[in-house]
Amino acid sequence: MTSIDDLFKASGVGSKRKLEPLRDPNQVYKSARLTSNGHSSRHARVEDEAVDTNEDDIEAGPAPPPEDDENEDYGPDIPPDDDEEGRFYGGGITAQENDALDYVDDPDPGANAVPDKFDSAWLRRIALNFEKRINKNAEFRAKFETEPQKFISSEADLDTDIKALSILSEHPELYPEFAKLGSVASLVGLLAHENTDIAIDAVEIINELTDEDVAADDDQWNALIDALLEADLLGLLVSNFERLDEEQEVDRSGVYYALSVIENLCSGRAATAEQVTENDKLLKWLLQRIQVKETTISQNKQYAAEVLAILVQTSSKNRRKLASLDTTDIMLQLAASYRKRDPVRGGEEEEYMENLFETLTCLVDEPEGKTKFVEAEGVELCLIMLKEGKMSKGAALRLIDHAVGGSGTAGTEVCRKIVEAGGLKNTFTLFMKKSNDSRTTEHLIGIFGSMLRLLPADSAERIRTLAKFVEKDYEKTVKLVKLRREYVARLSSVDEAIRAEQSAMHADEKEEMADEWFSRRLDAGLFCLQTLDVVLAWLVAEDGGARKTVRKLLAEHDETLDVIRATLQEQIEGIDVEDAEAKDTKEMLTTLVEFLQ
Repeated sequence: MTSIDDLFKASGVGSKRKLEPLRDPNQVYKSARLTSNGHSSRHARVEDEAVDTNEDDIEAGPAPPPEDDENEDYGPDIPPDDDEEGRFYGGGITAQENDALDYVDDPDPGANAVPDKFDSAWLRRIALNFEKRINKNAEFRAKFETEPQKFISSEADLDTDIKALSILSEHPELYPEFAKLGSVASLVGLLAHENTDIAIDAVEIINELTDEDVAADDDQWNALIDALLEADLLGLLVSNFERLDEEQEVDRSGVYYALSVIENLCSGRAATAEQVTENDKLLKWLLQRIQVKETTISQNKQYAAEVLAILVQTSSKNRRKLASLDTTDIMLQLAASYRKRDPVRGGEEEEYMENLFETLTCLVDEPEGKTKFVEAEGVELCLIMLKEGKMSKGAALRLIDHAVGGSGTAGTEVCRKIVEAGGLKNTFTLFMKKSNDSRTTEHLIGIFGSMLRLLPADSAERIRTLAKFVEKDYEKTVKLVKLRREYVARLSSVDEAIRAEQSAMHADEKEEMADEWFSRRLDAGLFCLQTLDVVLAWLVAEDGGARKTVRKLLAEHDETLDVIRATLQEQIEGIDVEDAEAKDTKEMLTTLVEFLQ
């Protein structure tokens, strides 16, 4: 029996969502597609093929007559009645005959015309026709189940109507009514259609309607998203993930559009992203997809990793949920392949690796993630990368910095594991290199600050850590003070510019600019300076030799321990969140200030 796919193609209707011209998926990946202004966009589009205007001019047909010459005669004159609009113009028919043929081809020229106004009345007509197409197709499929040639025409009509809904993305003010009419639920229902081409078309339209570039306000967005989720969009997307065959070009693109829909949902609001994460089947499919072995990392494998990274960035609840599914262990196993090997720069694999580390970095911000990180030997893997890795070195250092952060026992265990695994040598050797960039330096200082804060007093791990700052005539402590001077110089320049701006402003203008000024100070290294001073304060408080060294170095620039105390006091005054961690931080800083008297 003739297959439905063959009949669909034979009907003259093009592929429902076929990317033309067919290209390598890498060229249509959303984070790689360039817009006309050269900026990257995260949406897969197909560019029109460039028209070659430099082809040699080759004329077809008989040679043209020679140039006009008043003395030459090339035949009788054209009859006066047969001008450009006459019988021998174009296809050899008169203008009247041409009009008649046009009427036969399209008896109602206005039927397919673009409407003058896209309003509620237009939407109701479109919605009603859409429902009729769905019902007609369902009726014909049920009636002629074994004779697909009898319902293929209704399927082609349905395909056309699905694509026609694309115009709604330009009129988001109609989203609430579109949902109220029940058309959103009908569109989602098509994801369960027997013909996967129809299902993929529906996914592609949903992707367009939920695109972040759609100029919808919160009410319009919420109306659409709520209707999509109520119609079980997530469950149907998962069903399509399971039935689509990525060996086929069309199905592979369908998976891509489905992933794009999930990304759109997560980008709109945190509550929606949390709803997405509640779907265990979806999360398990994403985790399975990123583990599929491929000779070359595909677009969809990288996209699945990106979606997971987006989910964990959204909320603490999402991070805890994914941590409970052993995501940390899976990500570490996948990241382990980059211990010594680098992905090709600028390709899908580089982004894939970055998303693995981004997901891990977010997961270890939670206590559950820290615990899983230690259990899965994540500390040991990162220390190997610090020593042997290339592109992975920076990502591994950032991961450790986040893993040791916080104030709970989970962070303490990470700090202990770093010392036990010989990580002090790796981190301090890296710290003493002269070629470090500012990001590397900031992560290292962050790690030192967390270890001095979390390692228990008099513990072997703490003593070994303090000894690193003392050895070789306090060379690490000396470098800390030198780095402090560099950051103070950068910050002083910005502070001076801010003071100049403030002198010409009223109080209300200063209040409006407060956030921007703070952002500029952060960019100049405020946070790193504060962390540096916390580390120096710990050393002054715990080691007499370090105290003398720091005092001596500060005195070279006519400074005392008061400058460090002032930075800590500024941090104390900036803590306004009364949660457990904030209170603990405030108490720690207050104690350090007392040691700097």
